[in-house]
Amino acid sequence: MKKTSGYTLLELMITLALVATIFAFGIPSMNTFIQNDRLVTQINTLIGHMSYARSEAVKRSQQVSVCVSNNTVTCTGGNNWENGWIIYVDLNADGSFTAGEEVLRAQQQLEGENTLSPGTIGTQVTYDYRGFVNAASVGSFSLCDDRGATYGKAVSISPTGRVRSGGNVTC
Repeated sequence: MKKTSGYTLLELMITLALVATIFAFGIPSMNTFIQNDRLVTQINTLIGHMSYARSEAVKRSQQVSVCVSNNTVTCTGGNNWENGWIIYVDLNADGSFTAGEEVLRAQQQLEGENTLSPGTIGTQVTYDYRGFVNAASVGSFSLCDDRGATYGKAVSISPTGRVRSGGNVTC
């Protein structure tokens, strides 16, 4: 008599039911994980770029600014920081991007339709040669996704130019 090996229909049905149950609980958790990870990555990118601009201002002994940019080349895009920004050396210290000024870094539009609200900060953060910011650059940013302020992240900039995460989030 020949011995056959394999799975019965009942064993396959039970395995399929277990896999479906695991996916039913795992997929929503993965979506939340992705959203949380996206927020953390984007807020860390903002903090990193602000800290980089501050250190470049001190290193170069020149004014360095971070401004809204929707084309990663010039300061454009109004007050919509989620469209992206650039870091540039303000050679003539006039507080605005002029043709010929060096763009140090550029950030493209944020993914996931997240919003980056500047609070009292306008369209630009400017660091002087000491790493301090002007009065218009003091304030905070709020980064939010479609889940609202509960999951939002905040970044604040002090008058001395220090950038830190945390604080009140307004979405």
